[in-house]
Amino acid sequence: RRAQLRALEGRPYQKLLEEITQSLVPQAGQLRHPLLNPRPVCRRGVLVIATDKGLCGPLNTNLFRELFRRHGPDRIYVSVGRKARSFLAGLPSPSGESLLAADFELRDNLTFRESKRISRFLLDKFSSGEIDAIDIAHSHFVNALVQTVVIRPLVPLASDVLAQKESAAAPTVPDNFEPSPEELLEALLPFFVDWNVYQAILDSLASEHSARMIAMKNATENAKQLVADLTLEYNKARQEGITREILEIATAQIALE
Repeated sequence: RRAQLRALEGRPYQKLLEEITQSLVPQAGQLRHPLLNPRPVCRRGVLVIATDKGLCGPLNTNLFRELFRRHGPDRIYVSVGRKARSFLAGLPSPSGESLLAADFELRDNLTFRESKRISRFLLDKFSSGEIDAIDIAHSHFVNALVQTVVIRPLVPLASDVLAQKESAAAPTVPDNFEPSPEELLEALLPFFVDWNVYQAILDSLASEHSARMIAMKNATENAKQLVADLTLEYNKARQEGITREILEIATAQIALE
């Protein structure tokens, strides 16, 4: 329940960040910020957030199957969680070298400050030109029964994230900014990436605990059904044994008479 609340409580904040950024981008003029402007992609970095432990049903399997389907020679990976590290370390590479650039620990009480180490590592790789785009792959928490696989672009910031949607209401952010929109975007865009990574980790943790709860519930019910079936088989065998003994005793008595 605690993991689910953390994931759900962060979504309004993420939505507000998107609205603020949507309002700033048009007013920043011809801002040539690297996080906004795409470039030819030679190497694509993929942040993969999975679980530390198993016994959570098909959660990791569904994520890894989709990653394997999209895998290509231009990708390098950063993992969060031991299951992600194990999967990514075994992916085929044209050169035979590991495609795993870094591995980060996943903890239930991971803070935003700690998650920034992950996002800033990726942003440093992007700024230095080692990678030209960043995707993020994780399990999205819908509810306790439903978790979906999400693989989406993170950097450069996708135009569909920052573009104004016709059906969306006008943002409540005022038109006049202090300081200038350019200065605000310089600080806001890296923070926007930081929060997207943190929110994805919260979503993944909520998905993990929900999936494990359902998997354990199903395992318990299956075990109870197995016990019931075996008990029935045992009683049948016991009854057959008793019946056979009675028949043998009766047959022996008739033979003695």
